[in-house]
Amino acid sequence: MELRVGLGHDTHRLEPGGPLRLGGIDIDFDAHLAGHSDADVLLHAITDAVLGAAGLGDIGEMFPDTDPANRGRDSSQMLLAAYVQVQRHRWSLVNLDCVVLAERPKLLPHRQRIRQHLADLLSIHTECIGLKGKTGESTGDIGQGRIIQAQCVCLLQR
Repeated sequence: MELRVGLGHDTHRLEPGGPLRLGGIDIDFDAHLAGHSDADVLLHAITDAVLGAAGLGDIGEMFPDTDPANRGRDSSQMLLAAYVQVQRHRWSLVNLDCVVLAERPKLLPHRQRIRQHLADLLSIHTECIGLKGKTGESTGDIGQGRIIQAQCVCLLQR
């Protein structure tokens, strides 16, 4: 059995007006993430982790922001398309471990819904998805509520 680890990271600015799209779900919040697609920072980090582990580049190569077809694109569909490519190379997902760095909103009330969405999307068990929220302790762009970042590590097996 061959194993591969991938690391994904993404950052998006917060702008006034909700809802906030995070992990494929809409969260009632007073801001949204700005970006070319739907700017789902968590799904972008997961997509990069999965593609990277398989040696298939990154989200920007697969879904360039210079392509008008990606304007407002649903990041769940981007992740699914990337994972289909990973599977075509005979890789399967063992687990994900993700961190969302945001001062607000708190992740805990939404964590199970996000994990379930990811499990359904990727056809894995929710126990295979770690998801944590961390604040910026009121420091830097995260702590001042200007950005949200996400990081993800994934394990693939072949």
